[in-house]
Amino acid sequence: MVGGAVKEGARRAKACEVLGISVRTLERWEKEPGGEGKRRGPKGKPAHAFTEEEKEQVVAVVNAAEYRDMPPSQIVPILADGGSYIASESTMYRILREEKLLTHRSASRPRRHRRPAEYEATGPNQVWCWDITYLRSVVRGLFFYLYLVVDIWSRKIMGWEVHGTESSELASGLVLKACGENGVDPKGLVVHSDNGGPMKGATLLATMQWLGIIPSFSRPSVSEDNAYAEALFRTLKYRPEYPERPFESVEEARGWMDRFVAWYNHEHRHSGIRFVTPASRHAGEEVGILADRKRVYEIARERNPLRWSRGIRNWEPIAKVRLNPLKQDGGKIIPLSDNEIDGTSNYDAEKYMRQIS
Repeated sequence: MVGGAVKEGARRAKACEVLGISVRTLERWEKEPGGEGKRRGPKGKPAHAFTEEEKEQVVAVVNAAEYRDMPPSQIVPILADGGSYIASESTMYRILREEKLLTHRSASRPRRHRRPAEYEATGPNQVWCWDITYLRSVVRGLFFYLYLVVDIWSRKIMGWEVHGTESSELASGLVLKACGENGVDPKGLVVHSDNGGPMKGATLLATMQWLGIIPSFSRPSVSEDNAYAEALFRTLKYRPEYPERPFESVEEARGWMDRFVAWYNHEHRHSGIRFVTPASRHAGEEVGILADRKRVYEIARERNPLRWSRGIRNWEPIAKVRLNPLKQDGGKIIPLSDNEIDGTSNYDAEKYMRQIS
C-alpha cells in the first residue's frame, strides 16, 4: 500500500502516518519480511504506580475551591506546609493531563478578546477612525495630546485638536465638532478607536449613543485593529517638516498641525487611494482625475508600445475600503487568528492597511 501511494506521488512518511505506522517500522518490515518485532514492552504494572483511589484523591484536591486557581507547583508546597503529601508536581501534571484537566480553571481563566467586527465603507462619512498620539513638550515627561479623526474611505482628516490632557469630554467635543463642521449626519456612522480610557469614557459613549453613532473598539495592544489612524500618525511624525525639537506650547503644536492638515488633505497624493488627495476623493473628484491619468498612460503606450509589455497602470477608483477585514482563503472568508495580528508595530500596521486597501 505504501509503495502504491509513493508511485502516485505521495510522500512515504505521510503514507505511513495515514496507516498508523512509523517509517522505521516499514523499513524493518522491508528488511525482514514476515519477521516479528523484537521489542518487548512492560509485561506488568509498576509496583509503585498510583491506584485509582489515589488518582481520584489528586483530582479532588486540585479541583477543591482553595486550590482550583493554582498550578501544581503552588499546590504541592502548600500541602507540605500543612503536613500533607499526596503526589509530586510531575505526577499531578501527568494525572491532570490524563483527565484532560490541564487547562485554566475557575477565575484563573484569562480574558479572551474577540477580533472587532468588519465594517465596509463604499463612500465618505460611513466609517471613521480616531485616536490620540503624544506630541513632545519642552518639559521632560509632559506631553501635548493630538486628537485626530480620519475617514477610512477617503483618508481625509475630518477633525483634530491639540490639548494638554487626555479626557473623554474633550474626545466627545471633537466628535461633535467633526460632525458639525463637515455637515455629517451622525446616525449610523461607525466610529472606531482603540481601548484607551478617553475612548471608552462615559461622556464619549453617551454622546455617541445620543447621536446614533455605532462605536467600535480594537483589542488591547493590537495596533492593526486601528491601522488607518496608526498609519496617519506615522505619516505625520515622519514628515521632513516635523520639528526635531519639542513643541514649546499648545499654540505652537496647533499651528504646526494646521499646516500639516492643509497639506495632507489637499496636496498629499495618498498611496492607498490611487495617489489622489484625500480631499479630492472625499469630494468625489477622483473619478475624473483617474480617468485623465488613464488617458495619459494610454497615449504614452501608443507612442512606445514595446515599453508597455504588461499594460498600463491600474487607475480604476477603489470602490470599497474595509476596516478589520476578514481574509480570503480560496474564496472562503475566515477570521484572522489572534497570533496573526498580536504584537505588531505601527509600521506593520501601515503596511497592513495599504495591503487591505
